[in-house]
Amino acid sequence: MIKPKIELIYSDDKIIVINKPSGAAVTKDRTGAAQLTDILSGRLRPEELSSLRLVHRLDKDTSGVMILARNRETQSEFSGYFEKQLVKKTYLAIVAGAPPAREGTINTPLTRHPKNPALMCATSGKGKDAITKWKVLAGFGSVALLAVSPLTSRTHQIRVHLASIKLPVAIDPLYGSRAPLLLSDFKPDYRLAKDRNEKPLIERLTLHAYQIQLPLPQPNRPCSFVAALDKKFAATIKMLTKHNLNGLDAFLDPTDFDKILKGRSLY
Repeated sequence: MIKPKIELIYSDDKIIVINKPSGAAVTKDRTGAAQLTDILSGRLRPEELSSLRLVHRLDKDTSGVMILARNRETQSEFSGYFEKQLVKKTYLAIVAGAPPAREGTINTPLTRHPKNPALMCATSGKGKDAITKWKVLAGFGSVALLAVSPLTSRTHQIRVHLASIKLPVAIDPLYGSRAPLLLSDFKPDYRLAKDRNEKPLIERLTLHAYQIQLPLPQPNRPCSFVAALDKKFAATIKMLTKHNLNGLDAFLDPTDFDKILKGRSLY
């Protein structure tokens, strides 16, 4: 099993903050994919590794910022922040389609899919309350870049909610399309050399947990953590920005382009 690289964003005596790579499972699953403890084994001492505790989760194919507690007391403290919706989470999502407005709120309950309990679906009947806010950062024509903030923490919440308003995550084998994003789809004068196959801009789930903001400032601890995009995700945004009809003006606030590529706070 090949271990993906992992970035340690921050560490103190209570928490560590990591940039989880896409494809890394938070806990052991049936696929045999590398899990966090496997990936971190070369970065932390065995005693540190064995004491780590989850306080929240990310889907295996979602990359981005995660907070891990170093002991049970801290786990309880931080889990409480998440359960009480005191933590602000911001994801970046490349979605398929043109958003109908600059921003919106999805307030639709979620429940297990009646035909496949491994999936979730939006429902007008009984389900768990789920609220997601979204905001357009850039429109590239057939796809757009959104900043998405889930106010609740339901399984696959962002993916299901965005699909429910016809803005599915652009690459999502569960709730959207499996097809990769190709430069030829966006660059009108794209030419490929003879006998060459086009390499996709990106093939993974186009969803990244970009930023977490904690509710209470602590001495000597940042209150906000940002997980920079991996090279392919960042390169995709560069290419979409370069080759859309409006260029950098595709961003509602052009400064967001620079912030995202440099891994800086969006707020």
